[in-house]
Amino acid sequence: MQKTWKVLIADDEPIIREGIREAINWEALQMEVVAEAEDGEEALELVLEHSVDILLADLNMPIMNGITLIKNLREKRPQCKIVIITGHDEFTYAQEAVRLHVTDYILKPANPEQLKNLLENIRKELEATAQQDDYLKMAETQITKNFPLLQERFCLEWIEGHMKEAEILEQLRFLQLPAECPQQFGIIHCPEFYTTTPLVKENDRKMLLFSIENIVSELLQPFQKVLFCDHSGLIIVCVWAHVPTDTLFEIEKAVKEYLRVTVNLYFEPIQDGLTAITELYQRCKGLVDKESRISPMVRRAKKFIHDHFSDPDLTLELLAQSLQASPVYLSRTIKQELGRSFVGLVTELRMKKAIQLLNDTDLSILEIAERVGYDTQHYFSTAFKKVMGVSPNQYRKGSGFLYDEPIRKELTVTIDKKIAHNIEG
Repeated sequence: MQKTWKVLIADDEPIIREGIREAINWEALQMEVVAEAEDGEEALELVLEHSVDILLADLNMPIMNGITLIKNLREKRPQCKIVIITGHDEFTYAQEAVRLHVTDYILKPANPEQLKNLLENIRKELEATAQQDDYLKMAETQITKNFPLLQERFCLEWIEGHMKEAEILEQLRFLQLPAECPQQFGIIHCPEFYTTTPLVKENDRKMLLFSIENIVSELLQPFQKVLFCDHSGLIIVCVWAHVPTDTLFEIEKAVKEYLRVTVNLYFEPIQDGLTAITELYQRCKGLVDKESRISPMVRRAKKFIHDHFSDPDLTLELLAQSLQASPVYLSRTIKQELGRSFVGLVTELRMKKAIQLLNDTDLSILEIAERVGYDTQHYFSTAFKKVMGVSPNQYRKGSGFLYDEPIRKELTVTIDKKIAHNIEG
């Protein structure tokens, strides 16, 4: 449907207004004279009231002259096309109006053919501008609709190390993400997808991934984040906040409860700027790759330990019984494949959970001890100090001990070896 462009004629002489109105076949030009004004003040009010597209205005009008009218319109309705009507003796005055970016001017008395040609050109300009605006709106709509896909493609290039810091910041702003480094980076890995013989079909795998993403997205809803899959099907999470440990455990619990599959979460703080994410990504992928090479029995053992590490009665014998395996064989196999013992695995999980609770909560040391599987506060404190070198109270009072640079790197990169060495060495 063709748009009808709105025209207003402003001149203090009625005969001039009538002459212009009658000289043109407005309908043929897809135009309509919606109002007339006899002074500049009235013209300004009517232009704004009717959202006029084209103003034909005399320069020499009472109350508010043409120049003042044009200046006001340039501020309040800049898209309005303005054609000034002037006499020969006002030509110098008209030149000032031209400097105010009026569209054109015509001399009195107006030549109908000249006015028609002028209006046709203005209509073409308006149509071109309107079409351009439509294209821009369509492009904006498509970009907004595809923001998740654009964010995913950008983040894939980012984590794979294909972008420099300045380019990353530019893309973050364009994609309406915080133009600063995320606080946490994580990978969510479903072991069932990476066994030698996959336990699920490809279509079921895609559906499971989609369902896991939905659960993760819902539980991380309070946080600014980007959530997507890499080329191998690992779920990648960049979060512009610190995600509490309890939330990460809720993710694992919800996936297991609703989807009947297990996921492993590898979340780490980002300390070294935007480009450090590539290193974190490779490190987490290495952990996933290492996980994928262990035997089904050891994988089930790790899962059982993960689910029961907070039980003070957890023993190697209980684990072996649940897996219907010999304790001796199970212990030897765990040591061969993981490089540490059953005790080391249990202690690792308990220490990690204890560190997270010390960092993220105000729970007492006794409450933390009970949550991570120790019968007494004394036993927990002794075990904690053996592994970390300080007592739980000293660690908490250290206010950021975990994030002192040399210690942070040791704990986040080699904590497994540290625990194994301190527990078993």
